[in-house]
Amino acid sequence: QVQLVQSGGGLVQAGGSLRLSCAASGRTFSSYAIGWFRQAPGKERMFVAGISENVGNTYYVDSVKGRFTISRDNAKNTVHLQTNSLKPEDTAVYFCAARSGAYYYSYNPSLYDYWGRGTQVTVSS
Repeated sequence: QVQLVQSGGGLVQAGGSLRLSCAASGRTFSSYAIGWFRQAPGKERMFVAGISENVGNTYYVDSVKGRFTISRDNAKNTVHLQTNSLKPEDTAVYFCAARSGAYYYSYNPSLYDYWGRGTQVTVSS
């Protein structure tokens, strides 16, 4: 069993930055691929960025590429999502998720085994 505890988030003006963190319990954290998703009101939960297990190959959707950076510190069982140059359309609840038994992240939220509780990111114009 893995528990994901999220921190970070908040209210920021357009152009600002926030650092989201996802801390995991368990000794095998490095063997999980991690995805960050976001869900705006009335919309589906959407994949934003992912990082593979161990060596940490990364992927970003086009809308955040060049602005967001996902990273992992396996020694601290933590994954971060650094969000820069934030836009009002980035406003959403952000979730981290862990996928076991697979090297890579996935766009499909149903393929993840564990989820954080979410953290609100609000970007004002």
